[in-house]
Amino acid sequence: MPLSRHTGQIPESTWTLSFREMTEPWKGAVGCLGVAVFFAMTIGIISWQAVEQPPEEWVLRGREAGMLWERGRGALLLRALPAGRPVLAIAVGSVPATEPPPPRDRCWHDGGQFCYSWEEDAELRLSLEPPAAPGTECYGVRWTPLRPDVTLKDCFSMANVSWYGGPSLRAQRWPLNGAESPAQPLVSGDLSTNPDGFGPVLERYFLGSTGVTVTVAPDVSLLLSLESQQQFCLQTPAGRAQPLQYQLCVSAEVAAAHRQAAGAARTPPDTALLRSPIWRYHGPEGSAARIRRGLRSLVRRLKRHRLQEGVVALGERGTAVLAAADLVPQERRKRQALGLVEPLELSITLSPYASVTSPLFLRSLRGGEAAGYWLSRQPRPGGSSIPLLTTWKGQLCARLNVTSEAALGWYLARAQRLQQALGATYMAFEGVEGNSFLEQDVPAPAELESDGYTELLAAALATLGNGTIVSAGTRSSHLPLFVQMSPLHSDWSHMGLKGLIPSVLHYSLLGYSFFIPDAVGGSLAGATPGDPELFVRWLQIVTFLPVMAFGTPPWLCCDTWVLNLTRQCIQRHRNFVVPLLLKYREEWQSLGYPIFRPAWWLSPTDPVAFTIEDEFLIGDEVLVAPITEKGQTWRDIYLPGEGHLWLDTNTARVFDGGTTLRNYSASLAEVPVFVKTS
Repeated sequence: MPLSRHTGQIPESTWTLSFREMTEPWKGAVGCLGVAVFFAMTIGIISWQAVEQPPEEWVLRGREAGMLWERGRGALLLRALPAGRPVLAIAVGSVPATEPPPPRDRCWHDGGQFCYSWEEDAELRLSLEPPAAPGTECYGVRWTPLRPDVTLKDCFSMANVSWYGGPSLRAQRWPLNGAESPAQPLVSGDLSTNPDGFGPVLERYFLGSTGVTVTVAPDVSLLLSLESQQQFCLQTPAGRAQPLQYQLCVSAEVAAAHRQAAGAARTPPDTALLRSPIWRYHGPEGSAARIRRGLRSLVRRLKRHRLQEGVVALGERGTAVLAAADLVPQERRKRQALGLVEPLELSITLSPYASVTSPLFLRSLRGGEAAGYWLSRQPRPGGSSIPLLTTWKGQLCARLNVTSEAALGWYLARAQRLQQALGATYMAFEGVEGNSFLEQDVPAPAELESDGYTELLAAALATLGNGTIVSAGTRSSHLPLFVQMSPLHSDWSHMGLKGLIPSVLHYSLLGYSFFIPDAVGGSLAGATPGDPELFVRWLQIVTFLPVMAFGTPPWLCCDTWVLNLTRQCIQRHRNFVVPLLLKYREEWQSLGYPIFRPAWWLSPTDPVAFTIEDEFLIGDEVLVAPITEKGQTWRDIYLPGEGHLWLDTNTARVFDGGTTLRNYSASLAEVPVFVKTS
């Protein structure tokens, strides 16, 4: 029979007794319900994170742009408003990439800042900077390590962005996207002794084709790495617990971005040198008498070939021999020197180095001046200073202490006496670049950190007059100095001829428009030494640069046709190029605009213009597009500036800007040059 069921009311029970009094089926039902609720909540949270939370979150917005945090890869994104145009992606390399987007936990009360701290790793602070100019907006980025072992590293993507600026390189590229370099201190250096390092012209300034600039504070110790076609990275040295700080500025396009960043008053050097080709002396240097005979022989040959105007440049060794104290009595020295290169002018070469066996250094030891006149290691408590010895041109040397007013005064006075004694119009200073302390892994004084040495020495040398030539530039583009370009190889590679125009654009972009290019044909042994075709194509480019410099005279390397072409190019430089340089000097001086400009200066939104490295503009009105391939007599030429017209100086034909001329013919005697007519 069926069991009878109790049909009365369920008795009340308290929570403290209910579960204990439940039957096993009831307990199982409640357990299943709990598991179901747990899984439902988990799925809900995952769904909320995947669906409700966007992959990017705005963290700081201004009027012209804004910054976002991208969750998936842990990156900062910079976008232009109102359309959200992508400008820049920064991969953050020192904090957990999978951490959720940072909430406004520190600076929520300040709409102009965003702060977030990754516990035990680093703190990030973004800030809207005061407006630089209409249409430009800037953001300060500061990372602060929270542990001594944290290395801060931000990597700037090259995807859809062409980058310019930064350091000069042995095989210069334009843009930088094609360059490769391991992480190393962002400090100027001598490429002849460290070919894999950074070159002598360097600024902590990077310009992106999307209209963005990255500027790093000068007091930030910094390493830079270049990963070809992928990214470049800024990072702090390991184990030093130093902040990483830089400024981002965004404008509508690349030319506008650089115009806003370059606005600094500058003083030009002696423009008389622009009209004077430089002839480098490579004759005998064994004695003063042999140098004098060699100089006079060079001058006679220049006269014979109707090239008797210009400057004869004497190297450091020859200068030192002529400067020997016992050369001739002081009262006769100037009279003899004046006749050395007449009717040409003389340039002498010095450096801040002194061999430890030289009379100059030994005299400073006897006078008790060595400790203050030369860079020294930091003494231990109670100890004495020891000169920091280094190598220069194969000799063990001491280097001038540029932090000592007495040492600088002594050095500059000596240079002026030497200039007067030898009757020199110009003085060139080699070895200005580099950080001797960093090279030897020795702690440097605070004022000589990074490129402090180069900056201080350049400022001191500028007081010698506007006929001074230096071998390096960093934070010194405002000074009235010529900058000597690094030597190039005598070949067709990017270490030779192909690297010349990228170097021109790099130097000029960073503010060093008054540079002296390497000698025609290159001054370092290459794969094709003495190649007449290489000499001619090199000559055609140098014709349109500030100064024409020669190492090997044309009568030694080539035939009479090349010698005649050299005369024609020198004349064209004086009559056509120099007036252009003087005209655009005004813009360079007052606005900071480069004199030698890339194609994108007139086509700032055309992606085709961003990667052109074998053409350059002089101002806004002349385009030079030479041949840089061996054996080639044609090339494609991009004419920038849509809506403008360009006159071909070789054929008198007129072409539209914003177009590309395919297979333009240019024989060995021709260099394609176009003048903008409207």
